[in-house]
Amino acid sequence: METKIKVSDNLYLSKMGCGTWAWGNRFLWGYEPQMDEQLQQVFNLCVSEGVTWFDTGDSYGTGKLNGRSESLLGKFTNEYKGNCQNEIAIATKLAVYPWRLTPQAIINACQKSVSRLGRPVDLVQMHWSPAKYLPWQEKPLWKGLAQLSQQGLVKGIGLSNYGPKNLQRAYDFFQAEGVKISTLQIQYSLLSTYPIQELGLKQLCDRLNIQIIAYSPLTLGILTGKYQDINNLPSGPRKGLFKGLLPKIKPLLQTLDAIAQNNQKTIAQVALNWCICQGTIPIPGAKNVKQAQENIGALGWRLSPAEITELNTIALGLEKKMIQNIFQTT
Repeated sequence: METKIKVSDNLYLSKMGCGTWAWGNRFLWGYEPQMDEQLQQVFNLCVSEGVTWFDTGDSYGTGKLNGRSESLLGKFTNEYKGNCQNEIAIATKLAVYPWRLTPQAIINACQKSVSRLGRPVDLVQMHWSPAKYLPWQEKPLWKGLAQLSQQGLVKGIGLSNYGPKNLQRAYDFFQAEGVKISTLQIQYSLLSTYPIQELGLKQLCDRLNIQIIAYSPLTLGILTGKYQDINNLPSGPRKGLFKGLLPKIKPLLQTLDAIAQNNQKTIAQVALNWCICQGTIPIPGAKNVKQAQENIGALGWRLSPAEITELNTIALGLEKKMIQNIFQTT
């Protein structure tokens, strides 16, 4: 079992987390309530194998299922009895809805998350920055996060989809409040190197002592190796996206496959291990035990420096990459 990463005075995160975007999302991931028993098995396996923290969001869940991911995590945490039971940590992201305009709005949102979870939130994060479209909304929400920390209601605070300029502004604000930014979530994978390669976020985060969390580290599943050509595509919105990507990323998939075979691992495990080798904490999702087992197999070993260099070179030279999150700021 790998050592954990300290992100605040009393919060340690495992080298990989479990993302729960799919737990309640029908539109993109095809969630149905009958999947809940299987999802609890995923939760139990992850915790027992040392993947002890779970990332969710108060906006996760389609339509009337909004908040479903948090509710399920609360249920699973309460019912779990086994290894690492006392190490479970929950990170949630609070959506920057246009009607959340005050510090109290953020505090109220966190309290609702606590109610759904049936336990305190360990890491509370702002889901995105409104800097592009409603910049004056931002500081009151930062203030709300700061107050959650100052009042001891959470162990750490984080941001998501922030670029270096906006992150520095946030850092200066929180420093004046006497609050540390523990984490930054970014869309990051071999098909989404933009936040680090082009924006230079890693250097800034290292200097500010902020841990980077990599969401969508398998690029919605295309880096699992499950989808190899345009005749084998997932249903729903991912189909069109993958149809455009697959013909352009064959060199990467071929390289991943060769390295996977050399290490007796899978393509997904190599892609996740690459994220870990970049100093990030990946949070792949899992809808069944098989996927969770594969994700866990990315831990306990490391790619060689030569393999990392080869993957970096291939990734940077790709003709087409994953589109960026529209909320990502500079």
